[in-house]
Amino acid sequence: MKRLVLALQFLTRLPLPAVRAEPEDFAKSMRWFPVAGLAVGAAVAGAWWLGGQSGDAWVAALLGLLAWAAITGALHLDGLGDVADGAGAAHKAMKDDTRRARLSAVMADPHAGSFAVVAIGLQLLAKLVLLHGLAPDQGWALLFVAPLARIAPLVWTLALPPLHEGLGSRFRQAVSWWHVGLWAVLGVVCGLLVAPPLLAAIVAIPAWGWWLRRRIGGISGDGHGAGIEVVETLLLLALVAAR
Repeated sequence: MKRLVLALQFLTRLPLPAVRAEPEDFAKSMRWFPVAGLAVGAAVAGAWWLGGQSGDAWVAALLGLLAWAAITGALHLDGLGDVADGAGAAHKAMKDDTRRARLSAVMADPHAGSFAVVAIGLQLLAKLVLLHGLAPDQGWALLFVAPLARIAPLVWTLALPPLHEGLGSRFRQAVSWWHVGLWAVLGVVCGLLVAPPLLAAIVAIPAWGWWLRRRIGGISGDGHGAGIEVVETLLLLALVAAR
């Protein structure tokens, strides 16, 4: 269970015991990302349900959003901000080599630019509004939003070229399409049994991969984090639209 613990430590802020691990173990922990997402989903769904006991849907939405940011440590929001800054800064660079260099430099900068601030603000606002728009009986569906979104990095790491040597390239050596297929089957079954609108992940996941390939050129840790945020929001939107 070492790799599961590593996945939980990487994707959540749950208090877990330290484990001794090799770089190979950390890379292979990606196979357990959907399970780590289930912990995130449980925290969000629980907080949303607790807030709903007040009788105010906005309280439920706020508690759900706070739980979402707290349990993940805003990890994926950071990636969203970096990708937004990079894509915004490279927008006017016409030549591919100039664009790629500018993009890499901006995404590596630890400071947040105006594109990052706007993207993160809009993302939080979107999640708050969509959590408010959920029906009272959609709590079970909310439990599975985060796990389905965390199947996506397995797809992107195999389907897209790495932008540079780093987190994304290490993951690429540790997963296979067999792992993707296994989680995809489980995801489809959960969607059919719990909430068919969650099957929107079948479109949302490749759509983000296409955008990354076209606009950024490949995948990186920031691309994974930003994509998880985007897919989560699109799944919430699908749930609200299906009411």
